[in-house]
Amino acid sequence: MPIYEYECSECGKVDEIVQKMSDKPLVECRHCSGRVNKLISNTAFHLKGGGWYADSYGGKSSTGSTMPKSTNDKKETKTEKTKTEKTKSVE
Repeated sequence: MPIYEYECSECGKVDEIVQKMSDKPLVECRHCSGRVNKLISNTAFHLKGGGWYADSYGGKSSTGSTMPKSTNDKKETKTEKTKTEKTKSVE
């Protein structure tokens, strides 16, 4: 069930109330019986970690794989292999 926030216009207290979506909004403060207004607040819902949205949403792959290619997995070209081998043989 959603949590709604209400602020009293008389005493200024803010209450979080768990209500069904079909319940009528509160109109009276439970502390001072003043009029309350429903507040619009930020959600506490966060998507954390890997998942379809963070990993592959919108990315197109010719292989049909949903996993993105890592930038750390760099393939060596023939010239780089040759340079590496020459450097090792000189040492």
